[in-house]
Amino acid sequence: MFEVLAWAGMNYANILQQLEDLGFFSHVLPFILIFAIIYAILSKIEMFKDNKGASVLIAFAVGLLSLQLNFVSVFFQNVFPKVGIGITLVFIAMILSGVFLLQSEQGKKAYPWIFFGIGAFIFIVITILSFSGDMFNGSWWWEQYGALTIVMLLIVTAIIVIVTTGKD
Repeated sequence: MFEVLAWAGMNYANILQQLEDLGFFSHVLPFILIFAIIYAILSKIEMFKDNKGASVLIAFAVGLLSLQLNFVSVFFQNVFPKVGIGITLVFIAMILSGVFLLQSEQGKKAYPWIFFGIGAFIFIVITILSFSGDMFNGSWWWEQYGALTIVMLLIVTAIIVIVTTGKD
């Protein structure tokens, strides 16, 4: 099939570029994602369980309203490539820990906590990088409260670690 596309003068880059030109990545995919998430949430709520029509209409309206301004599209364009990189880093950490960490019983007990920490760190970095281009980085807010925010996050993390690992 792919040879037919190449023979017709089309290749993957052209197809993706045409989809981009049509707004598929900036409007259609974000709409589908938001619609699916809102519909899934509404279908779990007791009030909307029996009324799927209302759930569809609400999810449809929220999906369209979220794309009214370009903020959601720009945010998705910023965050999802970084999420892909974050998933790759977690996967690499899993491979390396499988080689080195799981040789002892202590390694098996620490395994979930290590990946929680790695995942939390990657989540925080992705969140900061995703918002940095739009509103915080280089703005008065980040210059004034950035260091305080980081210190507070470290203190809260240390408290959580101490409380959860402490002996009774």
